[in-house]
Amino acid sequence: MNLHNRVSTSILCMALISCAGAGVRPIVDMQNKTSPQYENDLQQCQSYATQQAGAISSGAVAAGAGAVVGALLGLVAGGNKTGIAQTAGIGGVVGGASGLFEGNKAQEQVVKQCLRGRGYNVLN
Repeated sequence: MNLHNRVSTSILCMALISCAGAGVRPIVDMQNKTSPQYENDLQQCQSYATQQAGAISSGAVAAGAGAVVGALLGLVAGGNKTGIAQTAGIGGVVGGASGLFEGNKAQEQVVKQCLRGRGYNVLN
């Protein structure tokens, strides 16, 4: 598999993973809470989390920054065009993965904080 195909596959995988942040289902202590009320509150909190700068935007910014850093490292190392393109691609994939992780984490925090604000004891 050539570099272009590997980068494309990595980006596709990251895009599929990126929806997990707002869709988190934290473990909560249900004492004095009903299941239907929790499901309603969870759905509303997940909706708020989608307004948080998500994984896709964070991943795209980090991928761009990673590609630039990778290209510069390839240039400094004295690489040819192919070597520079490869290091830029690797930097983009690594940066994108990092951005996706951070975006997901931020959305998960919104859901958890929202549930805490509604009186739930979030356990994780």
